[in-house]
Amino acid sequence: MSALPAEFVEREYNLRAAFPDHPQWFARWAADSEAARARLDGHLNLRYGSGPRQTVDLFPAAQPRGALLFIHGGYWRALDKSDHAFVAPPLIAQDIGVAVINYDLCPDVSIARIVDECREGVAWLRREGTRYGVPAERLVVSGHSAGGHLAAMLVAMDWSALGSPSGLAGAVAISGVFDLEPLVQVSFNADLKLDRSRARAVSPIHLRPHRSVPMLFAAGADETSEFIRQSWLLWERWPECHPHGRHGPLFVPERHHFSVVSDLGDPASELVRQTLAMF
Repeated sequence: MSALPAEFVEREYNLRAAFPDHPQWFARWAADSEAARARLDGHLNLRYGSGPRQTVDLFPAAQPRGALLFIHGGYWRALDKSDHAFVAPPLIAQDIGVAVINYDLCPDVSIARIVDECREGVAWLRREGTRYGVPAERLVVSGHSAGGHLAAMLVAMDWSALGSPSGLAGAVAISGVFDLEPLVQVSFNADLKLDRSRARAVSPIHLRPHRSVPMLFAAGADETSEFIRQSWLLWERWPECHPHGRHGPLFVPERHHFSVVSDLGDPASELVRQTLAMF
């Protein structure tokens, strides 16, 4: 069990309480995503697995030179891909096709099952993406919050053993959680159903990447101290994944846990620039 006091853990990890302006960011994501879908030629709600929510939206680029798979956050228990299409336009403008996936949510499924669903999403995109104009031989996985955790779990998979020897080209984990043991103490663990052993089993800090996949760790500079620590934690544990020229995570000034991911929709942002560098 985490040695951190329970009240500290709740304050640091209960993000909607920590950042009471979160509703305005949810509304912005939804509005920007609706605008993105209106101007992009997308293929929506394609099925990639048998779970009720295992669907993906694909946004092709005209002359694709790679693909990015984006995994939304919400502590594995909330939110939806439909509110994250805003990440696509800056990447498509640079010839990167984009896939945004949904997955089944806690408490209906476990976090371990969600990891498997994301693996299925990658496998499906590799098989079927070309049909929809999103070839994924050169694939970067990205995610925010719980999605950052899931992106790291994909880096830790042995893709050659799963029949995909090319592995991943890179990963971008934004405001991720990489040590899940503190979450055993939070109030919303009623949905996550973690105990110490389950938390360790799905914590990237207790795993190793199977290849030296370049990985950008990013977060808002105004995150809670635990989320700053979480980004440093996996940076230090996975030195083989440090991108060339970076000496630590990217902490975006004047951004917190919810505002930072909106930078993926801004083609002039440092987050977009460094995400494109993964290709």
